[in-house]
Amino acid sequence: MGPTAHTHTFSRKLTLLGAAVSLALAGTVSAQTAETEQASSDDFENITVTARKRTESLFESPTAITSLSDSFMDDANISNLDDVGKYVPNLNVSRYGAGNSAHASIFIRGIGLQDHIITTDPGVGVYVDGVYLGRQMGANLSLPNIASVEVLRGPQGTLYGRNTLGGAVNIITKKPGDESMASVAAKVGTLGRVAADLYINGDINDDVSIAASGSFKKRDGVGEAVNLANPEKEIGEEQEFSGRLSANWRVSNNFSLLFAVDGYDNESGQSPYTIEFTDPSPDPTDIFNGDFPLLTPDLIPADPDDLGTTVPGLESTASAGWGASITANWDINENYATKLITSFRSSDYEGGLDDDASPLNLSEFPETGEADQYSVELQVNGTFDNYDFVSGVYFFNEEGSTESGPWVFSPFNTPGALNNDGTPTGFGGDYGFFDLHQETDAFAIYANASYDLSEKLTVGGGLRYSKDKKDADALFPSFAERAYRSAEFSEVTWDVNAAYQLDNGLNVYAQVQKGYQTGGFPPRPFGGAAQFVQFDETTSINYETGLKGKIAENVSLLAAVFITKYDDLALPFSDPTAGGGFVTITENAGKSEAKGIELEATVDVTDNFSLRAAVGFLDAEITQVDENVNGVGVGDSPALTPEWTLMIAPSYYVDLDSGATLAFKADYSFRDEMQGQSVYNPNETIDSRSILGFDVNYTSVNGDWSLSLYGENVTDEIYDQGRLQQNGFVGIVRSNDRREFGLRFKKEFEM
Repeated sequence: MGPTAHTHTFSRKLTLLGAAVSLALAGTVSAQTAETEQASSDDFENITVTARKRTESLFESPTAITSLSDSFMDDANISNLDDVGKYVPNLNVSRYGAGNSAHASIFIRGIGLQDHIITTDPGVGVYVDGVYLGRQMGANLSLPNIASVEVLRGPQGTLYGRNTLGGAVNIITKKPGDESMASVAAKVGTLGRVAADLYINGDINDDVSIAASGSFKKRDGVGEAVNLANPEKEIGEEQEFSGRLSANWRVSNNFSLLFAVDGYDNESGQSPYTIEFTDPSPDPTDIFNGDFPLLTPDLIPADPDDLGTTVPGLESTASAGWGASITANWDINENYATKLITSFRSSDYEGGLDDDASPLNLSEFPETGEADQYSVELQVNGTFDNYDFVSGVYFFNEEGSTESGPWVFSPFNTPGALNNDGTPTGFGGDYGFFDLHQETDAFAIYANASYDLSEKLTVGGGLRYSKDKKDADALFPSFAERAYRSAEFSEVTWDVNAAYQLDNGLNVYAQVQKGYQTGGFPPRPFGGAAQFVQFDETTSINYETGLKGKIAENVSLLAAVFITKYDDLALPFSDPTAGGGFVTITENAGKSEAKGIELEATVDVTDNFSLRAAVGFLDAEITQVDENVNGVGVGDSPALTPEWTLMIAPSYYVDLDSGATLAFKADYSFRDEMQGQSVYNPNETIDSRSILGFDVNYTSVNGDWSLSLYGENVTDEIYDQGRLQQNGFVGIVRSNDRREFGLRFKKEFEM
């Protein structure tokens, strides 16, 4: 809906939401006539989280957190980070970047970034066991043998710092020694699905424990590269190997070292891509009317899952990476402890899009990229009778590049025609290359504390200083020479919070947080070196209050209401009419505001029937546009930000006479319509989508093996991952998340 069509106020929408929730809870409570002995809501209450870099109850943590356990992820067939985006309120995960399925654009409460070029930074931080992943390409991690995934919503400027303006995602792996077992799992299904997983965790001796896993998954594609004689991959095909090895060495009673190394190799087909014409009859005498007068609808494959390119290599993508970390824990005494986390990660990818999706050699952009990063974090933490604190210093370095070419951007050529060097023709030859390089150094120092004023009232707060230095260089065909840029950014962020436990055991909290998104340089300044200029950092203030706890004997509830105000909001937007080709620039648009509500509940309806649900409502829009900022208007909504998000996951258990168990589980996920870009354009509206899945599980008497019949996206909902306006047409990356049925088998062994 465009900015001129905002006919409902936030308060009215909130009233409607409150009425719906009240009816739902009333229906739930009225159904609680049977005494419940099964403890799913108790389990929900007993979840501990480490999101604030301390172990605490989910109910007592004064911030909005969703924690997905390993069992829930298994039941919902969550296999990567993209799947997590279906089950958390006001969270959306999209995959647009270079047609590569390893890409993950994470948006929380209207904040995120679609792009993946080395000069861009995500607005939501992703962490694996405390180690920051700086790139969106490769962030769509596979999640085998994960202990939990924690999603923190709202600015996390104190404990996590830069680039957590929207929130943070913590992926927590199973630690060596947490359990003594081995397991093997296998999956087969439709669409040629084959997957296998091996896992072992146990003690080598009294001092050393290890955990190791290896995974493989493969699935056929959904389309073909119809104009290539010998395509490397099917469109939407998936294939990935991944593994992780960790070891914990208890050097002494109070000192331990945790070593971890992981890696993955993904070779898949391009995500399904097609175009829709906005002007199917361009003027053939005007070469800039729709850019491509030779491009007509009859050239586009009839099946939108098929790819029409004639350029070999664009039908396949690749992504690979590995990382290593060492974590040292030293309990100095009963009150003080230190933790040192050092890490190194390396990643690279190949991808690219044929923008016109046709046999014409008009606009092809093959792309490669790589990034190396290392980080060091030293924490000094304390725990006392009535207060605790977390403090630390942090350093991060990243060096990487993005390269693209040879590519063309031409309205005149012959379909499939090549130059002598094998590149497509266009303007008498290929248009050339572009490349960007950037090195980032980031430093921070922080402290966060909580103090119990009484048995029921706790107050807390934190402070962080962050400083970033970026050195970038770029060369585009429109540049007279390579351009070099350097910039520094710094910010002080903070938070204050209070939590109070009511007499009935419910916990209420209120907090104010300041967040910080570092500045940078635009990703695609095709118009010339004058466009390769820095944009400033974005800051935010988040006001939030929430309620957590058991509102009835068998109903657990997490609720949050928030208003977040952003200053100097940096918005990337694409301008297909700017000089030199397709330009993506980033400008500090002005002010923005997001307000909404989030509800999560777990209900034990009967002894053997439980329900988990989540609903999010978000009203986000640009409230002020600075002078000389083009393309963004007051009332425009941030990109990839649905107004409503919903998840429902019922579970029903049957105890068989033999002692075995049958479990019937389903999951439903809804994401409302949203804009492909923050610049309002009706052609870039992404329709709403609903996804339904199920899992029927048989667990043996001893609980050592299980067999499941599963269904994913059983209604075969096909939805858009992204829509990008170009001259005369809209480029559309479609989902490869299609209907799938299959069997999963898992066997566990004691060690």
